[in-house]
Formats: sequence, C-alpha cells, structure tokens
Amino acid sequence: MVQYGILFMMLALAAGLWRLQVLDAENFRQLAEQNRIRKEPILAARGKFFDRDGHLLVDNYPSVSCFLVREQNHNVDADLPLIAQGLNLDLEQLRATLRHYRAAPGYQPIPIKQDISADEQAFIEAHRNELPELETIDEERRLYPRDGFAAHLIGYVGEVSEEDLNNPRYAYYEPGDVVGKAGIEETYDELLRGQDGSRDVIVDSHGREVGYLGTQHAIPGQDLKLTIDIDIQRAAELALGDRSGAVVVMDPRNGEILAMVSHPSYDPNDFAVRINRTDWNKLITDPAHPLMNKAIQAQLAPGSTFKILMSLAGLQEGVAQNMHVFCAGGASFYGHFYACDRHHGNVDIEHAIPWSCDTFFYTLANKLGIDTIARYGKSVGLGQRTGIDLPNEAAGTMPSTEWKLRNFHEKWYAGETISVGIGQGAVTTTPVQLARMISGIASDGHFVRPHVVDQAQLPSSFRQALGDSFPGSGETKISLDPATWMIITDGMAGATDPAMRGTAAASHLEGVDFAGKTGSAQVASHEAVKRMGSGVDTRPNGWFVGVIPRRNPEFVVAVLWEHGDWGANAAKLAAQVATVYVNKKRQQERNAVEQAAASKPVEMGAVWTEPAPASRKQPGGHGKAAQTAQLHGGHFLIIPAPLAPAKAVASNQFHLPAWLLSWPLRFKEGRP
Repeated sequence: MVQYGILFMMLALAAGLWRLQVLDAENFRQLAEQNRIRKEPILAARGKFFDRDGHLLVDNYPSVSCFLVREQNHNVDADLPLIAQGLNLDLEQLRATLRHYRAAPGYQPIPIKQDISADEQAFIEAHRNELPELETIDEERRLYPRDGFAAHLIGYVGEVSEEDLNNPRYAYYEPGDVVGKAGIEETYDELLRGQDGSRDVIVDSHGREVGYLGTQHAIPGQDLKLTIDIDIQRAAELALGDRSGAVVVMDPRNGEILAMVSHPSYDPNDFAVRINRTDWNKLITDPAHPLMNKAIQAQLAPGSTFKILMSLAGLQEGVAQNMHVFCAGGASFYGHFYACDRHHGNVDIEHAIPWSCDTFFYTLANKLGIDTIARYGKSVGLGQRTGIDLPNEAAGTMPSTEWKLRNFHEKWYAGETISVGIGQGAVTTTPVQLARMISGIASDGHFVRPHVVDQAQLPSSFRQALGDSFPGSGETKISLDPATWMIITDGMAGATDPAMRGTAAASHLEGVDFAGKTGSAQVASHEAVKRMGSGVDTRPNGWFVGVIPRRNPEFVVAVLWEHGDWGANAAKLAAQVATVYVNKKRQQERNAVEQAAASKPVEMGAVWTEPAPASRKQPGGHGKAAQTAQLHGGHFLIIPAPLAPAKAVASNQFHLPAWLLSWPLRFKEGRP
C-alpha cells in the first residue's frame, strides 16, 4: 500500500509537471513576459488653437504626472502614508482614490497626482527601491490665455468622469483620460486628443527599469484655426469689462464668429490640472453663473430689439406701411394701459424703429396677432437653436397659441400679444440668435449658420457629423420685399443718427454706416419690483444689435448688458467694438493700397553694349582677336523685388548692368 501510494503521488507530480511545462507553457510564458516587460503610455499632445490670422491662442506645456502601479506584488497600503507625505497629498484622499479604482484591472496605472513639482519628482527617484509602485509619465498639459480671455468659447479639459464613460460617445476612453469639457475643447475633442503611444520597458523582479525594447510614438492632435479675430475679441472683452453680460461679433456673409464674450468668466487653467472641490463649489453656486456661456445660453426677453422682427412681419403682411399711431405716452388694450417711455406724437414705421415707440408696436402686435408674429419669428430662427458648433446652446422661446396649449394647457389671450410686440412677455432669445436674426434681415433674407472653427480644415465626415450633432435653423433664405428691406435698414440707421434723435444716437460713428437697434427688457413686473425691495437689482437688461453697413453687412455685433438699464448703454459698448473693427479694416485697406502702389511697374529705358562673338574678326587684325562691340537698347517695366518674384520674363538673354540685375524685369508687351 505504501508503494502504491508513492507511485500515485509520483504520477500526480508527473501530471502536474506535464500540465505546467507542456499544456500551459505558452500561457505562463506570456505571464512571465508581462512581469518582465511593462508597457508605459506616451500621452499625445492636444492640438493647439490659432486665431484667423495665425496668432496662437491655446498652447501646451510639458508636465509630469505621478501614477501608482499595482502589479509589483508589493504591499501598497503600507506605503500610502509615506507616499502622501512625499507628494503633499491628503492621506484619506489618496486612499479614496485607490478605492475608486479598486475594480479597475491591476495592470492599469492609477493617477494619484498631476503636474508634480521638481521636489516631488526628486522624492520619487530617491525612493525607487522602497516605492517601486510609483511611476511618472511625461505629458503635455493645456495652457490657456490668462484672466478668462475667451474662456467660454475655448472651454476647458478635465478627467473623463464615470458618467461620461457610460455615454457611447466616450466608448474608446478609459478612466484617467483627459477630455474636452466645454466649448471648442468639447465639440472638437475627437480631432484634438490625438492618439496615445507606448513604450515597452524591461524591469527586474523589483519593478526597476533595466532597459527598453521599443517605442510606439504618440500622434499629436490636430491644430485648429478658429474664426476668432484676436483684436476684436480683445476689444469685446475690454468693452464688457466687469459687467455681467455677453458680446457676439459675426461676419453675416458666412457665419464666422469674430468674437464671443461672456462675463463673468472663469480661468480654464484652473481645470488644466484638477480643480479642487472648494473652487468648484464656488463656481457652481455663484449667482452670476460664471460657467454659463451667456452668448448662447442666456434666454432672456429681447426687449425692443424684437421690434425689428415686428417691423418685418408688419411690412411683409402689408399692415405697417400705412399705419399711423398717435403716442401719448402709451395706449389701452383690453382694459389695461400699456405705457411708452415718452410722448412721441404721430408715429409711422419710418420713425417707430429709430424712436423705438412702444405704442406703435403695441398697436401693430394687436393687428397681427400672436400666430402671425410667431410664424415670422420662426422663419428668422427665433425659438430655435442656431446650430453653432458649441455645446449646450439654448433655443429660447417663440410663443404661440399652440405653444401655450402644449406647455400650459391653456388658451392664449389676446392681451398677452401686446407685451410680445415689444419683446416682453413669454418671448426669450439668446445673443447669438439676435445676431443671426438682425444680420439675416439686413442681408435681404440670407441667414447663415454661426461657427467658431474654420470648416475648411475639417474632414468631410467630421463636418457631416458636426451638422447632425448640432441641428438648428442653420443656413436659410427667405424672400423679402425690397421696400421692407429698405425701410427696416434705414430705420436701423436712424437709430444711431443724432439728427433722427434715435435711441442709439450716442453710439454714432462719424463716417461709418453703423446701423442698429436698442432694447431695454424688464427683468420683473412693476408689482414684483415693489415686492422685492431695494436689495435686489431690478434694473432692466440692456440690449443692442448693430450692423456695418446697414444693407448687406459684413459686420454684426450683439451686446447684452445684464441690468444695464437702457439699451443706449449697451449701444455704447457695441460702438467700442465696431470702432476697433473699422480701424483694423481701414488699416488693412491702407496697407493694400500702399502695397499696390509700391508694386506698380515703372517704365524705363536702357542702353548697353555686347561684345561681338570671337568668330567675327575685322580684316587686318594681324592675328589678334579684334572684335566689334554691338550696341543694344530697350524699354523695360521694373517691378520692385520685395513684391514680385526675382526673375526676368524674356525670350532672349541679355547682359545687363550690375545695378539693374538686382531688379526683376518684365518686357513691356510690343516693345523689342
């Protein structure tokens, strides 16, 4: 029995050896290789941002992050106090980070601190033997403009969250990856992030590096050229200053956003590493909403800027042309008195726009009715997203009888239409919507899709996906009667004309066809203002939308000044931005004229001699190579070298004087 027992154990041992060395040999060989070779990620640099003229807006800077590797068969928990002390981390926060990644695969490095200092790097190197689980990775980290310059437009980056990972859009991301969280960073993250590489490192049994096997280099993300003009963006930032509100500047011909500002702002550099919880809570609880991009998300009553839409509807319907209203400071409708800001007397449509007479537009709204107003509002994109290539754009509200029935299960009362006629009541818009609306009407019904990134640099498949991801009113064309177009644009020009006593006369720019419309929108009813008391800012919001020139414009600006009181105040801010645009345009035109003048060809004549060929000798030359020089002459057009290619266009080659050879020559047509 003992012998049989020994034989059985020997057979079992032999079978085990056979399984380990033959059947599972390949599996254990791979495990051994994994213990010997560690794959370190090489993170790709995100693409940079440039403005329309090639000025750098967003860059990257070299940074070092610390990761914890759990596959060293090392007691990591025992080392946590030393790690926390050396890296200046809170011990409990470090333990919470490890618990967060407990379900992740063991080979996945855990990020424990980003952008570590030189002292912290030295600590890791000095404790290689004691803390083999600590590794560092070089990466490029975002460097944004200071003081929140264009922050809402650009956005910021951050670590992908668990909620993001559950979204199919982030299917290819892993915990710890950096993704765009707002603005352009979010919309174009797929192009900006690039493709990470890796490096195969040979390590010993203690996890120490002893050599390298190979490297798969990272592919940087695509750089993006924006439509933003940095000079106009700076002017808009300075004009708005510390005021709460937004500025949008757009080229109405193609929808390129030249500037976009939202205040108060935030510093996206705070997110480039990892924002702490205290600062984050401060941002999200701030009543001024610094994280909101008010240019595309602030849904507010447009005030009297809505009267441009009312004028369009009234003229197209044939109602406003011959309408005359006597303004005695207001008018009564349906048993309620609706006030106007002053006594305008007799008012027609030509004066109603520049004077912004509420009484006229109360009457016009009553004649048109809410559904007619809503039909024209929808035709110019109100109550709809514009389709701008930025995340979380708001749609605003264009009320109608159907809208109220669907949302409130109530009928629309005729008295509600009166307030809508002056951009109050249920109607709300965003600054970018107003910019698109005004520019489309001034462009004879041609409406464009706003965008902030030059579309020519995008792959066709990405452009298609972009249009599907950001639906909106987009690019459309509506038919306008020529008289409608003329009356509205002339009325907008009158608003900035001191001779017309327009509401935006203070924003008049001498020698510039600057037209626009002011708006002052109440933030609360008069009864609500009385209830709120003096502790709450109840001043109206100030609006202004303007174009240059009045018809077929190439520049449109929309300004929202929250609690700015009168629209005339917002118009002054718009005039500051318009002045910078006009001056820059004039400078560019002046440079073009100077360049054209400098490059104008100059006609001149020249005479020179050319030695005769050696074969042509005179008789009696006594064997000497006597030659007869030939005289040549011609007329030339001289083109300055800095502005033309340095070459001579001619069918024959000539020997020219040295002083003339420094100029490119072009023969004048018809001359020898």
